[in-house]
Formats: sequence, structure tokens, C-alpha cells
Amino acid sequence: MRLPPFQMLLEEHGEDVLRYLRAAVGRQDAEDCWQETMLAALRAYPRLRDARNLRGWLLRIAHNEAVDHHRSARRRPAPMAELPERGVLQAETDPALWTAVRRLPEKQRAAVTLRFAGDLDYRAIGSLIDCSEAAARQNVRAGLAAVRKEWAHAGAS
Repeated sequence: MRLPPFQMLLEEHGEDVLRYLRAAVGRQDAEDCWQETMLAALRAYPRLRDARNLRGWLLRIAHNEAVDHHRSARRRPAPMAELPERGVLQAETDPALWTAVRRLPEKQRAAVTLRFAGDLDYRAIGSLIDCSEAAARQNVRAGLAAVRKEWAHAGAS
């Protein structure tokens, strides 16, 4: 199967990648991560041999960028206060939701974000985060339980 021109790939899947990154790293850093994702994809595109799941391929690169972002964020000083996010998904009405998701361990954060921001099924999530479909389902379940627990604790305070 021939690869489409890279510009067509961007037009078809660029918004999905940006939506995923907004949920994964926050609105403030999503644009930078999106640019890094697309640069990495452009560099790798000529060597790509399988064009069957280009959206998944881009989301995998975006996932790797999000992981890199979170790792480097741990080394940066954190600001004292964070402005509320204004963006897509439920972050518009409840930015605390995605803030709580971003606090999850890496695999749970990725699984929850891919499931609800990327609208991927468990098999695709497992493929993207290198685990089985059952493990992907478990990561989503555990991540949601942790977010619910954090909200219950915050609501009791």
C-alpha cells in the first residue's frame, strides 16, 4: 500500500493527534508536543512500510512525545499555581479531570487518555503502549479508579 503525501496525513489526522495531546499533556504544552510529534513523524515517514494504520502510528509517536514531556516535566520546577485549562473534551467544564489523569502512573495515564481522548479500543491501546488488550483494559480501569478516588478525597476536603 502506497503512502499518501505527508500533508494529507496531517490534514486527516492532525486534529486527532492534537486532541490526544491536549488531554495527555495539557492545553499549554499540547502545541509544542504536536510540533515535535509531526517533526518526528516527518523524519520517519520515508522509512514507513505499512500504511494500514497511519492514525495509530501518529498516535504512538504522540504518546512517546507525551511520555518524554512528562519525564522532562519532573525535572523542571513546578509553578505555584496553575491557571484552569480551556480546551476540548470535559476539560472545558472540569479541568480537574484531566489534571487528575495527568497525575496517574505512565501506563494508566496513557491508557485512559488514549481511550477517552483518542477514542481507541482496548486492542489499539494495548498495541500503542506495548501490552495486551486485557492489560490495556486493566490500565484504564485502574486509572479511572484512581481518578475517582482522588475526586472523592478532594470532595471530602
